[in-house]
Amino acid sequence: MGIESDHLVYEYLSRVGDLAQRRQLSSGDRMRLVAGLRDEIDRRRAKYEPETPAAVRRILERMGTPEEVLDGVGASPAPATPAATPDRVPAVPTQRGPGRLRRKTVPPPSPAQSAPAPPHLAGLDELGSDGGAEPDWWRVAPGPYGAGPQVEGFAGGVEIPELFRKPEEEKPEPAAGPAGAPAAEGTSGVRGLVRFLKQRRQAKSAAADPGKAPAAAAAPRPKPHAFLLLAAVVLVAGAVTGSWLLLIGGWLLAYASRVLGPTERKVVVFGLPGAVFAGAVVWLWGRLEGRWGAPLTDEGLGGVYQDMWPWLARAAAVASALYLAWRGRRR
Repeated sequence: MGIESDHLVYEYLSRVGDLAQRRQLSSGDRMRLVAGLRDEIDRRRAKYEPETPAAVRRILERMGTPEEVLDGVGASPAPATPAATPDRVPAVPTQRGPGRLRRKTVPPPSPAQSAPAPPHLAGLDELGSDGGAEPDWWRVAPGPYGAGPQVEGFAGGVEIPELFRKPEEEKPEPAAGPAGAPAAEGTSGVRGLVRFLKQRRQAKSAAADPGKAPAAAAAPRPKPHAFLLLAAVVLVAGAVTGSWLLLIGGWLLAYASRVLGPTERKVVVFGLPGAVFAGAVVWLWGRLEGRWGAPLTDEGLGGVYQDMWPWLARAAAVASALYLAWRGRRR
């Protein structure tokens, strides 16, 4: 169903409804009339596939104009309410005379008096013109300046007096004499030249160093993660004091952090300490093979490893602390 076809149908039905209202049909009759027309139009439109605006126009033309539709329905103006008539004096029956009968006189029917239409259905000719009346207050548009007409009982709106003031008129510059005119022209020319040179110098400096940004426009330094820095401090304290509780506590804090991802947690707690111990194993292997330093015997390997163990733990803690400090300052 096209939009243009619906528009044609709605326009036709609205014209029928307006004409029925002007002919003073009751609201129920108007509703039934419009509903019946709509059903008939929809029934005829269903026969056209595909539906086009031209087909809808032909349907409306076959149904007739709104005037023909109302004439066919038999719409007529509503009977006017007769005006109140004074009470009639009861007629006295005619006395029957001797010898003859008189025909009873019937009074002629009084013509129906036309009553005015209701205000909501009356036209402009019935309501009369209001040429001499003043326009409504809401139709008076205020000028470009001024608060406009004031209505008693209404308050509010924009109360900035500067908005309603007239702009100050530009004061005419004093006319310069024949001697002052060249001086004024020379001054304006010098100012324009200075402004042009300054803009040109700024453009050259910006083109020469496009990556340079003012210090004030530098992005603020992000705040570090306090939880990661706390874990790094605990690890450093454990490395300095040699306390196993501080070392284990620092690694547990790092593993419990929500800032680090699963991979980063494993790197901090297992990867870096494992790398430190792997380096120590490689160094001991080189000593056993005699590749660097004095060669070690199998009996001396245990003593060397026991001496290296505390320092390896401290080195692993320092490595984890450095990574946490770097990660904590990076958002």
